[in-house]
Amino acid sequence: MDFGVVFQTDPPAWRVVDLARKAESLGFGYAWTFDSHVLWQEPFVIYSQMLSATDRMIVGPMVTNPATRDWTVTASMFATLNEMFGNRTMCGIGRGDSAMRVIGRSPCSLATLSEAMGVIKNLAEGRNVIYNGSQQSLGWAKESELKMLMAAYGPKALRLCGRKADGFILQLADPAIVEWSIAAVRRAAEEAGRDPDSLYICVAAPAYVGSNIAHQREQCRWFGAMVGNHVVDLVQRYGNQGGDVPKALTDYITGRKGYDYSGHGKAGHAHTDFVPDDIIDRFCLLGDENAHLARLRHLESLGVDQFAIYLMHDQPTETLNAYGQTIIAAMES
Repeated sequence: MDFGVVFQTDPPAWRVVDLARKAESLGFGYAWTFDSHVLWQEPFVIYSQMLSATDRMIVGPMVTNPATRDWTVTASMFATLNEMFGNRTMCGIGRGDSAMRVIGRSPCSLATLSEAMGVIKNLAEGRNVIYNGSQQSLGWAKESELKMLMAAYGPKALRLCGRKADGFILQLADPAIVEWSIAAVRRAAEEAGRDPDSLYICVAAPAYVGSNIAHQREQCRWFGAMVGNHVVDLVQRYGNQGGDVPKALTDYITGRKGYDYSGHGKAGHAHTDFVPDDIIDRFCLLGDENAHLARLRHLESLGVDQFAIYLMHDQPTETLNAYGQTIIAAMES
């Protein structure tokens, strides 16, 4: 299993660069960031420094979207970083939640996302595309390679991911939902004539190593609220009684009253109060090293290729060190 770490690009930006360097020294192979340019600093500027400060680490957004930047700009940024640093980028992409809603816009449609993934990937890898009715190409990007991983929860998005993306990002670590989601993505890939086993599967969730479970839950409750923000859209589309979406994913949002983006990805905000303890236990990795290893081995058995840690709690360095000094080595043995 590969390991990644997900940062928010809070100032100072050099702190993110330093953490990426430290993560690589501890055995992490991937460094991701949120991409919400109003809530946090612009990540693509920081990626260049993260890549310069590391030797092997692969860097990218978790996740970008098709609307806040022109698709040709996004493709050119990835291709430029690849030319500078040797194909060490990966694109996580979705419909857009915080980046879009904070500026008063709705997330993109799946049709737009599908078209954008094709244009960005093909341009970033030096191929011709039709964009806005005209042929475009980055003639200088012939050697660039860009894996496109799509973030998804609902049935239609999972099908699109299986048909079009190079891989799948699931932002929660509940084994039952992971198993259901991976099966849906692989089934869609097979139906599209693709090799389902070629898809790269990334699970991303908060991880907190320690013994005080009650405190860990409070520090990670924000994640259940963030996932709930996506689940609300699913319930509105599919209902929470049908068979299209697992009830394990939809039932817990009944007490949700709203969402404050000023607390997006941060512990201790009132909009997280509706999230029950069992959701945090299922969606996140809590407890001591042995508890983390047991969950990680379960996820690996389900086909997960990468686990990416959200470190938005009060002991990020301690958890990063625990993974680097104990857990990653144990998973490799």
